[in-house]
Amino acid sequence: MAKPIYHSSIEGAQHGAKSLEEFIVFGKNSGAAGVQPSNYMLQADEDGESFKPAAEIRDLFEKHEMKLDGVSAHCPFWVHTSAWTGTKSGHPFIHAQNQDKSPSELEQWYEDYCLRVLDLSAELGVKVVPMFWGVAFGWELASGYPWGFWAGPGFDLVQAGKERFVNKTAKIRAHANSLGINLAHEIHPGTAAMCADDFNLLVDICDGDECLGVNADPSHCWEGEDWETRFSKVGSRVYGCHVKNFTIHQGVPLRKMDGNWHNRAMQFTDLATGDLNMTRYAEVMMKVGYAARYCEIMGTETAPLVVEAESNYRDGDATSADGIAWVRDNLCFPVAEGSFEDAMGA
Repeated sequence: MAKPIYHSSIEGAQHGAKSLEEFIVFGKNSGAAGVQPSNYMLQADEDGESFKPAAEIRDLFEKHEMKLDGVSAHCPFWVHTSAWTGTKSGHPFIHAQNQDKSPSELEQWYEDYCLRVLDLSAELGVKVVPMFWGVAFGWELASGYPWGFWAGPGFDLVQAGKERFVNKTAKIRAHANSLGINLAHEIHPGTAAMCADDFNLLVDICDGDECLGVNADPSHCWEGEDWETRFSKVGSRVYGCHVKNFTIHQGVPLRKMDGNWHNRAMQFTDLATGDLNMTRYAEVMMKVGYAARYCEIMGTETAPLVVEAESNYRDGDATSADGIAWVRDNLCFPVAEGSFEDAMGA
């Protein structure tokens, strides 16, 4: 009998007010088969100097009969690769005792922190760490506007960015490779790779480094590159998969400087009513080999579709719970074992 290859899961970054156990219970009660906690949920203390013992973490998952679907570590990786710019935009992610550190001190502290996240992940048997690399090429290039691409005597921002990325990530990449961990970059505005071509550039400048993977998320494809084009271009490196939807309000500038998300053109939505067809997305994830690749590296029978449902108008927990149930009921379908034509005329 045909079986599903997916199970419903949830990402922890939007649920930072919950303890690890509260998050696991929330996911289970909402219909998830597993959860993907954030790195902060695994800390033994608020300052991030130590993590909970792996045995304690495993016991919680076994107690509630839930799968551990990776460790979401977007924030510390982004801080590590963005600190050199002097930006303050990462400070909500920075531990209290580090708020006044210099860019170089932040970079060093979060490099060490990321290495410790990888050590804990390996001890937990986690081989996929969803994350994103920070603004290694600088904010001029991240803007996508021409001034970032000019070069002249003594300056070439693109070339400098390539060298910066290779050098700043070398130690982390080497450690991930030594542990057999895939660093699944979420192609995302304001990161080192904001489209598929950017990501493939990172792979190229790092000589095809095997640890460089992709965490697919279709909700970040709202500036010209549709999600099917993006994930087909990087398909062989997709190891993680978020499920998230959005809508674009016509006539509103995509880049307007307004912190009130009710006024912005792109707004995240519940899964069922956004602009994306999530069923087609789940099918394309099968086509590019995500499910098979995840199951092979993690030694599981199913791969997680990790809900990261957000809404500009709906309560966060309500949106997440609805998203978990929606994925379970609509995307975790039995997979065809052959063509529908095979039985015709039999």
